[in-house]
Amino acid sequence: MAQRKAVVLLSGGLDSATVLAIARNEGYETFALSFRYGQRHTVELQAAERVAAALGATKHVVADIDLRVFGGSALTDASIAVPHHDSVDDLSTDDIPVTYVPARNTIFLSFALAWAETLDASDVFIGVSALDYSGYPDCRPEYIKAYEEMANLATRAGVEGRQRLKIHTPLIQLTKADTIRRGLELNVDYALTHSCYDPVDDRACGTCDSCLLRNRGFAELGMTDPALTTSQS
Repeated sequence: MAQRKAVVLLSGGLDSATVLAIARNEGYETFALSFRYGQRHTVELQAAERVAAALGATKHVVADIDLRVFGGSALTDASIAVPHHDSVDDLSTDDIPVTYVPARNTIFLSFALAWAETLDASDVFIGVSALDYSGYPDCRPEYIKAYEEMANLATRAGVEGRQRLKIHTPLIQLTKADTIRRGLELNVDYALTHSCYDPVDDRACGTCDSCLLRNRGFAELGMTDPALTTSQS
C-alpha cells in the first residue's frame, strides 16, 4: 500500500525540522517546501537542504518569490533593523514585532496547497506554535482553522471530492523545550538547522527574538544549542 503524501513547510529552522521528522514518523512520504522570498537570512535555505536530506524527504523544492517588493518587515527590508535583546525576558507578545512578514504563512500555505493538489495529497504540515513564538498573528490556532476551511473551497481536487485538506500543526501547543525534546526523540540533528534572523557571517547572532527563544528551549533542557558549536549555525 502506497504511503500517504504530505507537503511539509521547511524553513531550515528548529521547528520545521522537528515537524518534518514528525511527519515522517507518522508514516507520511514527505515533500519539503522552502522559500527564497528575499529574506536577509538566506543561509536558512542551506540548512533546509541539509535537513531535508538527513530526514529523507522524497523531494525538496525551493520556490522563488520576492516579498521585498512589498517590504514592511525587518526580514525583507534592509532599512528596518532586526531587534536585538540582552535577554529572552525582554521579549513581548503584546505587540507584533517588526520581524513579522506581512501574510507570510498565508502565502506559504497557498504554495503548499497548490503542490499538495498536484501530488494528490491531502496533508500539509507547518511548524507554527502559539506558545514560544514572537507574537505573529498567522501562528494562532484560529488562523490555521480558518485557512483550512478556506483551502477546502479553493481547489479543483476539493470540489471534485479528491482532496480534503488537513493542515497539521503538531507544535502549536508545545513550548520550544517541548519541541526540542520531541525532536531529539526522533533523532533530529539540530546542528543542521538555522533559526537566526540576523546572522553574522552565516553564524547565529544569539540575540534576535528567534535565537533567544531557541536558546531558552535548549537551556530549559540543560543543553547548549548544538548549532552554536558548529560552522553550520
